[in-house]
Amino acid sequence: MMWTNVVVTSLAGAAVDEPTGGVAGWAIDMMEKLGGPGAGLAIALENLFPPLPSEVILPLAGFAASRGDFGLVSAIVWTTLGSIVGALALYGIGAVLGRKRTRALAGKLPLVKIEDVDKAEAWFERHGPKAVLIGRLVPVVRSLISVPAGVERMNIALFLALTATGSLIWNSLLIIAGHQLGEQWHLIEQYVGVLQKVVIVAVVGAVAWFVYSRIRRKRPTDEKVQ
Repeated sequence: MMWTNVVVTSLAGAAVDEPTGGVAGWAIDMMEKLGGPGAGLAIALENLFPPLPSEVILPLAGFAASRGDFGLVSAIVWTTLGSIVGALALYGIGAVLGRKRTRALAGKLPLVKIEDVDKAEAWFERHGPKAVLIGRLVPVVRSLISVPAGVERMNIALFLALTATGSLIWNSLLIIAGHQLGEQWHLIEQYVGVLQKVVIVAVVGAVAWFVYSRIRRKRPTDEKVQ
């Protein structure tokens, strides 16, 4: 699904290509008013609200840089700072939530056992750094991975270093692609959107399998009680 429309107008041999409406219209307006910091603010909000797509905002930042609204390096630096700020906010939410509240909430959820939380914690303790770094390169996951890092109180310096590294890679790839494509920046959204759909399908499938396996385990017990 396309998030934006690209309006192309030619006047005296000069082309003005600017998205209007939707997320893209909002983002480009912010970049025009605030420059590089506007791109950083848009990405900080994208981290906090995953429905705001980075595959739109980042290529748009590259497009804005290509037409001289601000520099390419400025776009990369400000969006990476925005990613760090957004990630820190989610880390803080996880830290405030904490292990005790997480376990208490998990205990109230149907089909979820405290043992599941223990296993998740053990997994994150072993693979947390890799999960945070690689997670920054995966749509949807790149935002949400900050919450368990906060819950587990990952070393903040390590968290910042991994977040900065992963975000720098992701942001640079999409911004440079948008810069090179110029008015065709929206093509990036189509390809990254496919990856996002794959991730969502995988997550939904994993949840469905978890629910199915738990219901299946409960059946023998229920039959014995009858």
